[in-house]
Amino acid sequence: MRISEGKPYPFGATADAEGTNFAVFSAHATRIDVCIFDAEGGREIERLELPEYTDEIFHGHVADVGPGTFYGFRVHGPYEPEAGHRFNPNKLLLDPYARAHAGKLVWDPAVFGYTLGAEDGDLIMDERDSAPFVPKSVVVDPNFDWRGEYRRRNVPWDQTIVYEAHVKGFTKLNPAVDENLRGFYAGLGSKPVVDYIRSLGVTSVELLPIHTFIDDSHLLEKGLKNYWGYNSIGFFAPDPRYAADVPNSLREFKEMIARLHDGGLEVILDVVYNHTAEGNELGPTLSFKGIDNRSYYRLLPDQPRYYINDTGTGNTLNLSHPRVIQMVADSLRYWVSEMRVDGFRFDLGTILAREPDGFKTESGFLKAVGQDPLLAEVKLIAEPWDCGPGGYQVGGFPPGWAEWNDTFRDVTRDFWRGEASAKALAPRLCASPDKFNFRGRKPWASVNFIVAHDGFTLRDLVSYNDKHNEANGEENRDGHSDNRSWNCGAEGPSDDPEIRALRMRQMRNFLATLLLSQGTPMVCAGDEFGRTQKGNNNAYCQDNEISWANWKLDEDQLALVEFFRRLTALFHLYPVLRRSRFFTGEINPDIDVLDVTWIDANGSQMTAEAWDNERTRCFGMLLDGRAQVSGIKRRGEDATLLAVFNAHHDVVKFALPPCAETGGWNRLFDTNDPALPGQKYKIGAVYEVTGRSMLLFERVPSVKKARARAA
Repeated sequence: MRISEGKPYPFGATADAEGTNFAVFSAHATRIDVCIFDAEGGREIERLELPEYTDEIFHGHVADVGPGTFYGFRVHGPYEPEAGHRFNPNKLLLDPYARAHAGKLVWDPAVFGYTLGAEDGDLIMDERDSAPFVPKSVVVDPNFDWRGEYRRRNVPWDQTIVYEAHVKGFTKLNPAVDENLRGFYAGLGSKPVVDYIRSLGVTSVELLPIHTFIDDSHLLEKGLKNYWGYNSIGFFAPDPRYAADVPNSLREFKEMIARLHDGGLEVILDVVYNHTAEGNELGPTLSFKGIDNRSYYRLLPDQPRYYINDTGTGNTLNLSHPRVIQMVADSLRYWVSEMRVDGFRFDLGTILAREPDGFKTESGFLKAVGQDPLLAEVKLIAEPWDCGPGGYQVGGFPPGWAEWNDTFRDVTRDFWRGEASAKALAPRLCASPDKFNFRGRKPWASVNFIVAHDGFTLRDLVSYNDKHNEANGEENRDGHSDNRSWNCGAEGPSDDPEIRALRMRQMRNFLATLLLSQGTPMVCAGDEFGRTQKGNNNAYCQDNEISWANWKLDEDQLALVEFFRRLTALFHLYPVLRRSRFFTGEINPDIDVLDVTWIDANGSQMTAEAWDNERTRCFGMLLDGRAQVSGIKRRGEDATLLAVFNAHHDVVKFALPPCAETGGWNRLFDTNDPALPGQKYKIGAVYEVTGRSMLLFERVPSVKKARARAA
C-alpha cells in the first residue's frame, strides 16, 4: 500500500477514487500509525505511519483502500499516567470519527493500557496487543439516495409530542414485524411499526442511545448487558448490534430514518457526549484515552493521573477543549446533514455547559451550538442535571433549548397520590413559568413527563410502592427509592377489581394531566398501553422481557391506547392546550380577558385561603380561548376549556362555573369512565367528580354568540 501526505481534514477516514485519507487529532502524541486489517477484521495486514503533522493533526492518504476496509490507530507517546499521558502503541484504538464499527469488545486483560494486577496499579504499561479483542473502525461509503424522501418541514415545537422508545425493546416481541427484523433498525422502520406510532398522534420518536456503546464487563459476568446504551465509545457510528444486516448497518439506519419520515414522524436521538466507555484510570484503553488523554478528558488539575467524575461513570469529556467541542459539534452536524435526524436529547446536559469554574450559559459548547445555522434547524433538549457541582440547572439553559422538567414529574406524581396541593400543581400545568419564562423562552421549553426510561413505567408507578430490582444482581440496592409512587392498595399485580379499576383510572389521570398541560409532552413507549417492568425501576441492564414491550394486550390495555389517542387528538385540535405564550393569571387590560382562572368546587374563583390550604385536592383550570395568542394585542378565537382535577379519595360535588359568552359546558371526557359519551351541562350544574379522577369540558357558546357568528 502506498501512503502520501494527504490532508488534515476532514477528520477520520474519508474515501475517494484513489484511496482513503486518514486524519486524527492529538496534541501530545509523537507518532500515529494506521493499521489495515483483512476482510474479516481479524488479521492486521499493513501498518503505516501517518507522515504529516499539521496543527496537531496527524494525516496521510493510503492508496487502494476503500469503503469496507477495517482499520484502527496505534498512537505513540509517553506513558506517564501521573502527568495525564496514557499512550500505548500496543493498543489498537478506534477512530473518534469512525462512521462505522465492526466486531465486539472482548474483556481480555490486553484491552487495558496498564498491567492488571500490578503492584503499582495503572502506572505500569501493558505490552500485550489488544487488536484481537477490540472492535475495528470501518471506512464507509457515505452515498445514500435520499431523493425518495419528500422535503419535510420540522414539526413546530408547540405541536410536538415526544415518544421515547428503544430500538430493540420496542419491536423485539412485536408479532406484526417480520421475525428477522425484530429488534433492529429495519424493524423500527417497518410499516406496521410506523403506522402504529403515527396512529397514536405523537409526532417525534426519541430513540435511546444508538451511538456505538460497550457492554460493561461486570454486567457480562452476571449474564446481563448494557441495555439502555449510555456507555458510548463512538459518536459518529450507529451501533451495529441493532442492524439486521451488520455490514450495511449505516444504510439500514438511514433507511429507518427515511421510513419514519415517510410516516410524518421526526427522529430525535438521545446522545451521550458527557463521558465515554473508557471509565477512570482503571478502565480500558479503547480510543480517546490512548489518542490524547489530557485533551479528551477532564483530569484533576493537581493530580492528572485521576479523572474528574461529574458523570458518576468514571470520566468526563473535556468540553473546554476546542478540538473536543469541534468533535461533538461535527458529530451533531453529521447526524443532521448525513443521517437526517431532527433533534437531540443531551444526556446529563449540564456537563456540556460546565467550564472549570462551573456551569455557564455562555460556555464554549453552548456558544458553538447556539451559533450553528444547521443545528438551529433541529430540536435541542437538555437533561438539565448531573452529579457534579451546581449540577441541577432546570430552567437554566439559554433560549433555543428545551429541557426535561423533573419538577413537573415529581409534583404531578405527588398530586395524584394525594401528597401535593392544587397550589403546587398549578404552575406545572402552565409550563412552569417560574423556571422557564425568561429571555423570550416559550412554554414548549418545558418538556413535561411523568415517566421516562429511567424509573418506573406508568403501570408500575400505580402498582408498586417500592422498587424491585433483584434481577439486576445488586440485592435491590441500585435505582432510586424516592419514586413518589402509590400501589393503590396492593404491591404488584392484583386480582382485586377495585384496585385494578383505580390503577387504570390513575394511569388515565397521569396521561390526561400530561397531554392537557402547557409545554411539550413526552411519553415513554408502552405507557400508552400500561407496559410493566415488574417493579424494576433501573432496567438499564435488562436486555430481555423485563424491558421489551409485550404486545399481547388485554381489553383494558387496548382501551387505554384508545384513550391515549383521544388525548393526543384533543391536544392537536385545541390550540389553547399548546399556547405559545405563558399564562399570566391576570386580566389583560388591552383586551379585558383573564387567560387562566382557577376554580374551586363551588364554581367560584379560588381564594387566597383556598390556594394556601394544603388539603385542597379538587379544583378547576379554566382556559379562556379569547386570551391573546401572540404579540398582537387582540382577542383570540380558540375554544374555551375547563379541566377539573380531583385527587381527593372520595366524590367531590363540583359546580360548573360561569364563563363569558357561555351557554353551558360540554363534557369531553371523564377519566372515571372514558366510555361516557359527550354531554352538555348548564352553568351551575353540579357534577359529581369521582375520587381521583379528571374531567375536561368545552364551553358551549351562548345562543347570542352563536347567532352573531352565523350572521
